[in-house]
Parts: sequence; C-alpha cells; structure tokens
Amino acid sequence: MSRCTDWVPSLWMDTFDELLYDGNELDYGDQWSLNFNYTQTDTVTKEEKKRGWKVYCHCAYGNFQCESCHKTWPSARVVVLFRYRLRGDRGTVIMRPFGQACRRCQDDEFDLPGFSKKEVEEALLRLFSKIRKNCYGDEDDDDDDGSSTCSTKVWTKPHESSLCEACIMGICCQDDD
Repeated sequence: MSRCTDWVPSLWMDTFDELLYDGNELDYGDQWSLNFNYTQTDTVTKEEKKRGWKVYCHCAYGNFQCESCHKTWPSARVVVLFRYRLRGDRGTVIMRPFGQACRRCQDDEFDLPGFSKKEVEEALLRLFSKIRKNCYGDEDDDDDDGSSTCSTKVWTKPHESSLCEACIMGICCQDDD
C-alpha cells in the first residue's frame, strides 16, 4: 500500500509517546496524555480559558478513502485541531482530525484522514513547540507568524470547501497562504 488512507489513532498515540518520552520533547517532568474528541471545535469559552485551555490548529497532508465507494484522494489541507493545557504536573492534549466528503458520493459523510508517520511527527513537533511556548514560557523555535502552517507544500487539486468539514465549520487552513 503506497499511502495510508485509514485513520489510525494508535499512530498518533504511539508517536506522541515516542516524541515525549524517548525524544524528550517536553522535558519538564510533567505527565502528558493525548486523547481524542471528534466533536470539539476551535472555540475556547471564557470558562475554558480560566481553566487553562489553549487551541492549536494544524494543517497537514493526508489521504482519504470513501467508506461507500472506496475512492481515494490526497489533500494538503487536512485540519487537525489540538486543545491542550497544563494543570499542576499533568498536561492534557485533546485532538480532533477533520474529515472530507467524497466528491463522487456527495453523501455528506465525512471520511477521516490517514497520515504518514512523518506527517504525524511534524504535526506533533509543532504542537510541542506551542506547548513549550504557551505552558512553559519557552521561545517558539519555528514561530513564523503564529498561524497554522502546512508542513509540506504538496500541490493537490483545488480545495473543495463544500466537501471539507473544517471549511464548513469555518476553521480550515486554506486561507493561510
């Protein structure tokens, strides 16, 4: 199989743990965990801000496969939303990948993306950079302008907003260029 089209939460969890513990990406002695919530949005309420929640929206390259007709397609505009906070010595990251609908089926079903290990690592390294900056006060290594960035410029067909779950929710990264 040339490219992963399956949403694999364990790839994210395992890579998170590898970077965190073997790579010492957040070497501050705190315990961090990664969880998934497939309904979260990029809105942080005043109450959530008081409780320390922050949001980072990442644009990544991923691959999709329609569950109905099995058509596959790549996208350089896959939005991955992270909420994170540090309370005491416990850090929590809650992640949501956004799906895309199949152009052929147009059934309003959003298929979740598959990612390469390299793409997962790049997304998590950017996240850890944000965490170091916003939870520990470190300088952001690669903070160009503070916005989300597509890690790799891979040109795919024009982005179809009507088929993108993140566009429909108003948080797609397509306007970042």
